[in-house]
Amino acid sequence: MQPTSATPRHELLKILGVGFGIAVTIGGTIGTGILRKPGPIAAQLGDPWLIMGVWLAVSLYAFLGTLCTIELGTSMPKAGAWYVYAQRAFGNYAGFVVGINSWLGTCAALGFGVYTMSEYMALLLPGLEGQEPYVAVGLLLALTAVHWLGLALASNFQNVMSFLKAIGLFAFVAICYIYGQEVSAADALATTSQIAETGSWLGPLIFSLQAVFYTYDGWHTAAYFTEEDRDPTRNLPRSMIGGVLLIIVIYLLCNAAILYIMPMDVLARSKLAAADAIGLIFGESSGKIVTLFLMISILGIVNAQLLFNPRVLYSMSRDGLFLRAGARVNRGGTPALAMPLTAALAILLILIGKEATEKLSDIATFFFVLGHTSGFASLLALRRKELKLPRPWKVPAYPVLPIVMLIASIAFLIGVVVQDMPSSQYALLFMVISYPLFLLVRRLNR
Repeated sequence: MQPTSATPRHELLKILGVGFGIAVTIGGTIGTGILRKPGPIAAQLGDPWLIMGVWLAVSLYAFLGTLCTIELGTSMPKAGAWYVYAQRAFGNYAGFVVGINSWLGTCAALGFGVYTMSEYMALLLPGLEGQEPYVAVGLLLALTAVHWLGLALASNFQNVMSFLKAIGLFAFVAICYIYGQEVSAADALATTSQIAETGSWLGPLIFSLQAVFYTYDGWHTAAYFTEEDRDPTRNLPRSMIGGVLLIIVIYLLCNAAILYIMPMDVLARSKLAAADAIGLIFGESSGKIVTLFLMISILGIVNAQLLFNPRVLYSMSRDGLFLRAGARVNRGGTPALAMPLTAALAILLILIGKEATEKLSDIATFFFVLGHTSGFASLLALRRKELKLPRPWKVPAYPVLPIVMLIASIAFLIGVVVQDMPSSQYALLFMVISYPLFLLVRRLNR
């Protein structure tokens, strides 16, 4: 769908619906975590019931968080998600902090994701070995060109990638149960887990909860596109609930399938559990199939990041909290400056080196959790401050549910700081310098 000649220059296109909302939720959430995290979690817990319990607990967090976010998204159907809610509830500075850190962190994750994809390409095509940074830059430039052509093409590409990702994971589950051999009761328990070795469950449990939390990060992605949804009041609840429930089913089934065929001590040593599970069934030669799927999975999440991250910068620019030119939109409905600027920063990080993007992604974890926390706090604040704000969807069990989610998010935020103090120190330092940066941006926009 193309905009008419009457379409305002600075407006996004309202062409999205439920299907895209579900696809971008899946694409923005499911990456390589479900394929990588089961091994480290097994090394910590060593018990299938504990492992499934941790995944169920974070699944519940994501589902309840979705219910809270739907109220915010339908009340304020604007591009930008956490930035929009924090700015409305707590003012421009709070919005700036949440928005700019969300954008910078996602740029780092985008660069890291594309670089990782180039490494998998080099495994399939050995001739590319040593050229990974340039392959990554080429991949990101190709994606940028797709997005520049317009939202319609970029969203259709997301639909295809998410469909292939979901089908691939369901196929993995089916293969494990049909062709795999169930482990014995004795092999289902680890003798070398952190709990077994130390006798303490608190540290391993916190580690495992954080690992699963990171795997679920992205459950809120559909909220970034409410301004471009044809009917957000009707579509956002369906998109977010449908998307997160599908992710929960996929994650639980994949973990159950891995635990079904892999002895716990073997799983605890696995760096890529899904590949090792397929290897147990079909032999080591099957590794290329899993590598190809990893590339598809990463491509889906990278495309989602390149879709939603510029919307944050666009919305900030429109509110005078970034460059005014950042509010421009091209004929295809793509933020004309925000999208290429997002890609350019990710490319710069790629050329600096993978270690830089990986370290910055670790630092950004603090800000991603801060975004969730600010969202639940915004919901509570806006209920008190703006009684007349239209709320087509109201979160159930108010105020208990958002309060519980806020407490859980604060606890997790503290856990992030304690778990990775070196990275958190950099994040806290940026919080300190964010205020002078905010004042500079406001001055430039006067």
